[in-house]
Amino acid sequence: MKISILYHSKTGNTKEMADVIAQGILKEDVKVKTFSIDDIDEAWVKESSCVIVGTPIYMATTSASIKVWLDTNASKLNLAGKIGGAFATAEYIHGGAEIGIQSILDHMLVFGMLVYSGGFALGDPVIHLGPVGIAGKLDESKETFELYGQRMASKTKEIFK
Repeated sequence: MKISILYHSKTGNTKEMADVIAQGILKEDVKVKTFSIDDIDEAWVKESSCVIVGTPIYMATTSASIKVWLDTNASKLNLAGKIGGAFATAEYIHGGAEIGIQSILDHMLVFGMLVYSGGFALGDPVIHLGPVGIAGKLDESKETFELYGQRMASKTKEIFK
């Protein structure tokens, strides 16, 4: 079983958190690779049962690079039926991260993906839409990002036995 984590990262924060999510996925004994949207292994993503997309937040939403990629390139990856999730990094706690995550999840629904986060059903920490890391405080969020990865892998294994 494979999971792909795709991201755009200008400062390195979003890449760093993608790597933390991958650590959580590995705890569930699932194969995972992370890719910048500029360098995706399309064959790996097409074989993946779950795809997680990460964005830095600009102007209270996804980066332009993620938006353009979702609108023009994501449809080439046969995403229908896969589990989907999203995460974000932001400069400010109320800087629009949930709006950016929701935008990614909306795209995933249009592609026919099964979006998942665990919500409050899995207890603390509650991750309704997807985890958010704040620049300068990423270490404070790493445990949540790793747990998110583990939860995504666990659900993927449950659905795609």
